[in-house]
Amino acid sequence: MTTKVSLKELVSAGAHFGHQVKRWNPKMAPYIYGEKDGVHIFDLTKTKEKLEEALDVLKLASKEGKTILFVGTKKQVKDKLAEIAEEAGSFYVNERWLGGTLTNFDQILKSVKKLQELKSGMERGDFNDRTKKERLLIDREIQRLSNFFGGIVGMSKIPDILIIIDIRREKTAVSEAAMVGVETVALVDSNCDPTLVDYPIPMNDDATRALEYVLELMRDVIMDGKGGKSKSESKNKTKS
Repeated sequence: MTTKVSLKELVSAGAHFGHQVKRWNPKMAPYIYGEKDGVHIFDLTKTKEKLEEALDVLKLASKEGKTILFVGTKKQVKDKLAEIAEEAGSFYVNERWLGGTLTNFDQILKSVKKLQELKSGMERGDFNDRTKKERLLIDREIQRLSNFFGGIVGMSKIPDILIIIDIRREKTAVSEAAMVGVETVALVDSNCDPTLVDYPIPMNDDATRALEYVLELMRDVIMDGKGGKSKSESKNKTKS
């Protein structure tokens, strides 16, 4: 069953505003309704259609037990993205996409293992005999590794699907996914090439409220696919 997306929510969240007309990518033409004050306006009926298609893909992937990785490092989405991914039981990258995350995954796993070993050692008190300066350096290394790899601890193989916010910013992730055959679901603004991803969602990828709305929908369908109650379902039950 297709998850219904609210056009009213998309409008009120500002999902319809693209970039300045002069900055557009002509491949986005099918998704553009028009322009206003030199800014492209998305055809939100098409945004709704593509978003619902992407949500169906995510729900089925979750139901089949596939691994989903959220990718979004821009300031206005990074914290929300981590929160949503954790609630959905998925993985995430929200600090910086490191080259080789997909194409050299074995090396990434070594860094994740190092992070786990350092954290375990700290908890066991293995470094209590070190000097204060040495312990501080270990703490800093744990923090550095956590920033880069904390969201993928437990991910034992490359993911089946990437959810990407802003494909221009995360162009390396898009490129690596194509190289290794990982499916991509992505928010695509008017200055992007939608043909670079498998399931483009044409919309504003800068508006915080729009990003939060879409991420919450994604969380809900992933949880639903796993057989768990979505957050919105729980709220509705409480109200009734």
